[in-house]
Amino acid sequence: MTGQNKENRIAHFLYEIGTMRKLLRMHRQRFLTDDMSDNIASHSYRVAMTGWFLAKEEGADPYKVVMMCLLHDIGEVRSGDHNWIHKQYIKVFEDEIMEDQLDGIPYTDLKEILEEYEKRESKEAIVAKDADTLDQILLLREYEWQGNKEATRWLHSNTKENDAYAQLKYLKLDSAKAIGKAIYNEEPTGWSQKFVKARNR
Repeated sequence: MTGQNKENRIAHFLYEIGTMRKLLRMHRQRFLTDDMSDNIASHSYRVAMTGWFLAKEEGADPYKVVMMCLLHDIGEVRSGDHNWIHKQYIKVFEDEIMEDQLDGIPYTDLKEILEEYEKRESKEAIVAKDADTLDQILLLREYEWQGNKEATRWLHSNTKENDAYAQLKYLKLDSAKAIGKAIYNEEPTGWSQKFVKARNR
């Protein structure tokens, strides 16, 4: 691959992942929300930050975890996002998307990292998946705080029996469960409360 072709291919890839900002996540249908701020890019960013903390807690490779988190949904640029209802009826050719999306990328790291994530065998892959789940819990808690009854149902009782921490059962790591419990217990706006008491300038 010539230098010019290499740079062109990188530019194409960067343009493509830039479109993640335009792709709204499809749980909007299920939670009856018109949240236009929640897109694949914003989701991936918070997953990456969450993954970094989990990697530190678990002694995993933070670089690899963060890259897994940033890459975990790039296939949705070509397939679109699908909620659990859609997935009952739609087949996504994920392997084909990954091959086509990463074809010609001058560094093999991206494909190797994404393949490792998809296998869910390494510590880093498990950490990244738990980070993905924690972001969903964060979002549900934010929606619940705004009064979304459907989000409340998912957070606490997606079965007939009420479970105050229902979503924690989808997490594998103790550190993720501990952070998840804190997410449940903290107010989404709690981080800003210290400013309410701060001195006026």
